[in-house]
Amino acid sequence: MELRHLVTFQKTAALLSFTRAAQELNYAQSSVTSQIRALEDSLGVELFDRIGGKIRLTEAGERLLVYADQILTLTEEARSDVTGSNEPAGTLVIGTMESITSYRIPPLLEFFHHRYPRLQLSMRPSLCAETRHALRHGTFDIGFLMEQETVHPGLSSVVLLEEPLVLIAAPSHPLAAAASVTLADLASTALLATETGCAYRDLFEEQFDEPVSFLEFGTIEAIKRGVMAGLGVALLPEITVRQEVERKEIAVLPWKVPFAVHTQLAWRQGKRLTREMQLFIDHTLSLVAQEPRLRGGG
Repeated sequence: MELRHLVTFQKTAALLSFTRAAQELNYAQSSVTSQIRALEDSLGVELFDRIGGKIRLTEAGERLLVYADQILTLTEEARSDVTGSNEPAGTLVIGTMESITSYRIPPLLEFFHHRYPRLQLSMRPSLCAETRHALRHGTFDIGFLMEQETVHPGLSSVVLLEEPLVLIAAPSHPLAAAASVTLADLASTALLATETGCAYRDLFEEQFDEPVSFLEFGTIEAIKRGVMAGLGVALLPEITVRQEVERKEIAVLPWKVPFAVHTQLAWRQGKRLTREMQLFIDHTLSLVAQEPRLRGGG
């Protein structure tokens, strides 16, 4: 087995596309195909099932991918050690979401930019289900999840925190002056939300006995602006509204959220953590541990 063949195999397995692998590796598609065939010939097995215009890993391909990850990681570590370069380098592809990217990650990105300039963090916006899929198939190195579940088949994970959620409204909204808020109150109120597939939005919707309608917005910022304009109430992670609450532009309603979601870091089970991955995990844990919390709320 040649290392360049393993690199090509790893990329093709991650993307499940010869064409996209060729584009990212800057090869002609014929070169990718010939390298995969050479690897298959050397091992005496087929690594991909070719069905119409699509491909998928065979059982042998799934087994080889685990070893390819380990071999290529060790190769990079050996190169760094032998050349005397101890500085973390390369690229980490990280699946994330708006609430993480916009409100929690910036201090982490700033830290890595100044402390480890040779290490590039490539952030990929993604819903949790998409992130889990990408991690299992090697497209992402690490992914942020915000879900109720903390055990995910095929993945290893670490819980960063139970993510505080708050129900918010404009200070002038009738419910902002209420001593308590019930589901009946909410069922008769305009509700603003993110798209379906967001864990806390889906869990919120499940609390109602009858179907309720949500006015969906594409971004958290748009939801906050809608809330401040008096369009309705919304359930959001506390970290996303902290500044507006402190400035009294948004009110936290007295409603105890009856479920919990956990923000987590996850990676493919069995994948050997590189030095760079471990650095990212460690510094993310440290950052979250130092994070302030909003006072008050329901």
